[in-house]
Amino acid sequence: MKWIDMPPVWLLGAVLLAWGQARVFPAGLSFGGAWADFAGGLLVGGGLLLMLLAVVELRRKRTTIIPHQTPSTLVQSGIFSRSRNPIYLGDILVLAGLILRFDAVLALPLLPVFTWVIERRFILPEEDRMRRAYRTDYARYERKVRRWV
Repeated sequence: MKWIDMPPVWLLGAVLLAWGQARVFPAGLSFGGAWADFAGGLLVGGGLLLMLLAVVELRRKRTTIIPHQTPSTLVQSGIFSRSRNPIYLGDILVLAGLILRFDAVLALPLLPVFTWVIERRFILPEEDRMRRAYRTDYARYERKVRRWV
């Protein structure tokens, strides 16, 4: 059951809820067509790019990508010099983009809910592990680089 408590599973659940809302209960609401498709595509593409850059950097430093494990090294280079959580930020961008693409207006509240779940379930525990493992280095990194952007 540990595979359920992984960010991609939470993202998939939110995406399915948004898709279901758009298909079952559109309520006659719409974002407005082509611009929403374009913006949604940009958000999904940007989110995937952020995730890819983060995974490449984590692999380059030979550390884990698994959220519930302590990394073997504190990665501060690459995309991690701009955001402490580029993969989670990518997840949020992908969800926002798909909500636009699905024209799921009533699913917009999923964005803050998903962000809250990700922060509570993954980010805060990860930050606690990093503080314990890397003490002063992580404190410096935390002051220098924001959580999101």
